[in-house]
Amino acid sequence: MDEQVERLVKKTWAKFTSTPSNARLMIAVSGIPGSGKTELASLMAQRINQLYTQENASTTAPIATALPMDGYHLTRAQLAAMPDPVYAAARRGAAFTFDGVKFLDLVQKLREPLTASSTTQYAPSFDHATKDPVEDDIPIPVTCRVVFFEGNYLSLDKEPWNQAARLMDELWFVNVDFEVARLRLIKRHVKAGVAKDEAEADKRARENDLVNGSEIVDCQMQVQEVVDSRYDPAWERL
Repeated sequence: MDEQVERLVKKTWAKFTSTPSNARLMIAVSGIPGSGKTELASLMAQRINQLYTQENASTTAPIATALPMDGYHLTRAQLAAMPDPVYAAARRGAAFTFDGVKFLDLVQKLREPLTASSTTQYAPSFDHATKDPVEDDIPIPVTCRVVFFEGNYLSLDKEPWNQAARLMDELWFVNVDFEVARLRLIKRHVKAGVAKDEAEADKRARENDLVNGSEIVDCQMQVQEVVDSRYDPAWERL
């Protein structure tokens, strides 16, 4: 991704420097599970912060952040209360197992003009130990003016995801071969304890993650950037 990332860094920095001081630059990075969108969003925030520090040596406050969508998972209790709780649990990660309306609310708040009375906003995180969201765990201070949202459904052309997408300055999509994503997901699920072994992880990847991936690709909105995710041997060491 190196050349792609450097081009996107330059583009983002140029857009940020032309963004009014009372507004945020908001970019949504989407892709199928295992595409590498989290890595891209985190790297972009890091690079923009480096550039900002070089230009403003007197400040240490980060100007950019990567905001994951994981905290918008419905809780296990909410899934258990659904008409078919077994199916809901098995399909956790599908669009219907996220609180899209709650995510839209945060995007709307971050889109509002920044004023002297603006305050820090908070997003939920996801605790992989308890396998549930943690409310108000990620602060987004007023000084944070570049936000890289990342998540599977941020360019999905279904409500309320498309409403949030239309509030973004740009939509980026990380493109990956489904087989590469499957191999990455097997490693990830075993490491995270989502599956007890590779066979179970492969089953989950095929029957849930890549099913979701098909919906993400088939119902994709028009995006401004498509970033190619290439196979990385480092995934084999996870």
